[in-house]
Amino acid sequence: MSRQSPLMAPRTLPEPLQPGDRVTVITPSGALPSLEAIAAGVEIWRSRGFEVTVAAGCDRRWGYLAGTDAQRRDQLAAALADSRCRAIVCARGGYGAARLLEDWDWPLLAGRGSALTLGSAIAPKWLVGFSDVTALLWSLAKQGVAGVHGPLITTLPQEPEPMRDRLFDLLMGRVIAPLTGDGWGGGAVVGPLLPANLTVATHLLQTRSQPSLEGAILAFEDVTEAPYRIDRLLTQWRSTGALGAVAGVAIGRFSQCEPPSDRPSLTVEEVLRDRLGDLGIPVVSGLPFGHDGPNAALPVGTLARLDGDQGILECLP
Repeated sequence: MSRQSPLMAPRTLPEPLQPGDRVTVITPSGALPSLEAIAAGVEIWRSRGFEVTVAAGCDRRWGYLAGTDAQRRDQLAAALADSRCRAIVCARGGYGAARLLEDWDWPLLAGRGSALTLGSAIAPKWLVGFSDVTALLWSLAKQGVAGVHGPLITTLPQEPEPMRDRLFDLLMGRVIAPLTGDGWGGGAVVGPLLPANLTVATHLLQTRSQPSLEGAILAFEDVTEAPYRIDRLLTQWRSTGALGAVAGVAIGRFSQCEPPSDRPSLTVEEVLRDRLGDLGIPVVSGLPFGHDGPNAALPVGTLARLDGDQGILECLP
């Protein structure tokens, strides 16, 4: 029997996409090497029947960022204000999305905010991305609107066809298949799913962009973090008491996180077991999402069921 979390109200899902809908590509984080870097991903979206608009300034650079904070905020604000735009797809991750959230209020539900002022509320739009885009996805989920933790425009071409299909099925309102991994036990639980890059999510803890963690199922992935850094991040979660509120943890891919060869170290698998294995909640590892491999699209903030005995993560309709 599944235990239900005390927080059962799902986020609002934007209306399912349909062929012919407009999607807008933005660069909220790191700079692109060139506009050619997004050409293949844009073509995949167009091949699925969507009208794709690339936001002005996607080729900007300001150091490691795709333009100044104001320029990148303007991209996001313009896409939100475009009545024809139905989905906002991020070009790449890197770093910088959290900077956009300083002095930012989402205009989706109340039509207010210091970054963008609208006369009335606008319909929620899909937001798609992962890695650094976690900051925007979690902030949006806190406003009560679901997004998609899934392939970026620049990573979509490397996805196998089943993972591409999964992304578009999710966006178009179709049922997506459960994911199967290695169950650590703990029974089963139902709660709001919060997929995230672990590093980015840790830096959102106890900020105004952090959604409620009460009864949530966390789904973590990361890349290029040494095992001691993963240890430090998860220890921060334990020290703040944040893990005491969650109902379960789903673990995706921790890629390029091998221990150093020149000094003693735990493996990342040993760190995850040590920091998460004693929580007394369902945990499932080895799930196919994250960097450097198949990245299964997951909704952010909607209800899911995590079965730590069977090793299954299922997104509920």
